[in-house]
Amino acid sequence: MALIVQKYGGTSVGSAERIQSVAQRVWQTVQAGHSLVVVVSAMGKTTDQLVKLANQVSSNPSRREMDMLLSTGEQVSIALLSMALQELGQPAISLTGAQVGIVTEAEHSRARILSIETNRIQRHLQDGKVVVVAGFQGITSLTDLEITTLGRGGSDTSAVALAAALRAEACEIYTDVPGILTADPRLVPDAQLMAEITSDEMLELASLGAKVLHPRSVEIARNYGVTLVVRSSWSDDPGTKVLSPMPQSRPIEGLELVHPVDAVEFDTDQAKVALLRVPDHPGIAARLFGEIAAQQLDVDLIIQSIHEGNTNDIAFTVVKDSLNRAEAVAAAIAPALRNQVPAAGEAEVMVDRHMAKVSIAGAGMIGRPGVAAHMFGTLAAAGVNLQMISTSEVKVSCAIAAEDCDRAIAALCQAFNVTSSPLNREATVPPNQTVPPVRGAALDRQQARIAIRYVPDRPGMAARIFKLLADHVISVDMIIQSQRCRLVNGVPTRDIAFTVAQVDAANAQSVLQQAIPDLGYGEITVDEAIAKVSIVGTGMIGRPGIAARMFEALAKQQINIQMIATSEIKISCVVAEDEGIKALQAVHAAFGLAGNQQIQVPA
Repeated sequence: MALIVQKYGGTSVGSAERIQSVAQRVWQTVQAGHSLVVVVSAMGKTTDQLVKLANQVSSNPSRREMDMLLSTGEQVSIALLSMALQELGQPAISLTGAQVGIVTEAEHSRARILSIETNRIQRHLQDGKVVVVAGFQGITSLTDLEITTLGRGGSDTSAVALAAALRAEACEIYTDVPGILTADPRLVPDAQLMAEITSDEMLELASLGAKVLHPRSVEIARNYGVTLVVRSSWSDDPGTKVLSPMPQSRPIEGLELVHPVDAVEFDTDQAKVALLRVPDHPGIAARLFGEIAAQQLDVDLIIQSIHEGNTNDIAFTVVKDSLNRAEAVAAAIAPALRNQVPAAGEAEVMVDRHMAKVSIAGAGMIGRPGVAAHMFGTLAAAGVNLQMISTSEVKVSCAIAAEDCDRAIAALCQAFNVTSSPLNREATVPPNQTVPPVRGAALDRQQARIAIRYVPDRPGMAARIFKLLADHVISVDMIIQSQRCRLVNGVPTRDIAFTVAQVDAANAQSVLQQAIPDLGYGEITVDEAIAKVSIVGTGMIGRPGIAARMFEALAKQQINIQMIATSEIKISCVVAEDEGIKALQAVHAAFGLAGNQQIQVPA
């Protein structure tokens, strides 16, 4: 008899009829011979209504009292579901987060789970009861009993954490949609259901706005080897299975990692090719990387910085054995680029044969301002200058001089209290080459781009800039550092561009503007009319030409790429906001993600 954890969201328990429907599904699962723990959210719009009430009586309600208030929503739904199960003749008991023993950090409204006392749940399961648990909540300790809530996605997090602590066979997340789709079906009508997806791919898509699973829940599943299944509350279809690697032995204490970084990774087999002053024109990246792909050259990091006049810079890294061929391709294409847009001037090719890449990785960095700044500050303190920066939601990578690599690794491991591991290229290539190169595509239209011109090119500048933003609780997404170095009053400078949520753009600009006298950089520009389109897939590792195909798809639609950033399994491009949906649809089609069946998704 398998132990299964099921989670039902607010719409699934939004009325008495829906609660009875959930009770029927739970009863059927028990009749099939399974033990069951059920985690539920508050009914429908209950949380929104409670927040509205709080704002009616207080202009600035304390976070502690908000946790006391919001935690009541789940108590209603767990009691009603337990009653409905008992009405069917199924023994059941409802338990709050405190009664279960979900112990969290002492952080009201955004606590992370530290441990779960499972003894009480185990006793009730042995008595043949379905245990119905309030999601989204916990307590600070078994002595203080201060109620905390887990923040956005908290019920998903509660469910997966319970599955990990109980060593459940699976955690089933029931929702409005039939599973994980290749894109948002409201934007891409022919988006298709995925039968399976890896946890690493899901982490990137979850944080890109897929919204079906919160990244925190996927992080726990990956760390503890929990099998996740996303299914519809309204059908018996199998849904999407989220596959996690076999977990390393790790204690349940500190279950939801307090540390945002899991590991430091490094690769000393890197060389860089940079094209300076390439025309800022649709199709340029497609042409360059199309030629690179034709030579079967596998590219690692790719960055395209913000434009300067009518040109910009594109830089990429390859393994050292590929550098001569990559340099030859870049040198051959440079004159052609000049002829295509003569006013841009002549593109210049630069190479560096002595590079290394160091990265920090971890889903815990999502939504935690300051992690990148801490990395940059650590490297600056070690005297390591950053030559390239490229980011994804769960990884920050920096290209540095090869002779600085050992010093950088030691400093980062100490700073984040983790171990390091070299990139194993053979292990990262999927053994089954039938794995699709791209699993899904996503669009984010809620970001703004901020560019800082003429940043002094010396260790510590990036750290100071991003620490300043982190101190004002401003989370940064994509970060790009230009390749072109320009002298300003005899000081070499570079540009740094990054994206933030649109709601944070004005505050970020103000904070940075005030710091100009202290930090000594130039003007600051903000563009809110941008969109970020991304593709994700572990199958792109070891397969040349994936970036070229994405860039070509955009070029065919005459969509200009304003910024590029990559990780091993994700490529992101910033485009104009009014071209975002067209860009998403173009790349979705380019990788054969479309299908014939139209998926119906509730509004």
